[in-house]
Amino acid sequence: MSWLLIAMILALLIPIYEACQDEDIWQKMLAFASIATKTSLMILAISVLRDDWMIGVVGILILSLGNASLMLLAHILRRCSLDTEGVLKE
Repeated sequence: MSWLLIAMILALLIPIYEACQDEDIWQKMLAFASIATKTSLMILAISVLRDDWMIGVVGILILSLGNASLMLLAHILRRCSLDTEGVLKE
C-alpha cells in the first residue's frame, strides 16, 4: 500500500511544476487547487492505512474547506479584474 502513497507523491509533483512555470494567476490557482485536493486524498489514504478516523476527519475538512475558500478567492479575483477594467462600476 505504500506504493500507492509514492504514486500520489509523484502525481503531486506535476501541479507543483506547473504552478512554478505559469505566470497566469488562473493557472496557478488551478494548480494549487489540484495540490490541495491531492494532499487531502493522501491524508485520507493514510487514515485508512492507520485505521485512524480522526486523521480522516481532518482530510475531509481540508478537502471541503480548501475548495470552498478557493471558490471565494476566484470570485474576488474576478470581481477585482472587472473593477480594474472599468466594466463593473458601482
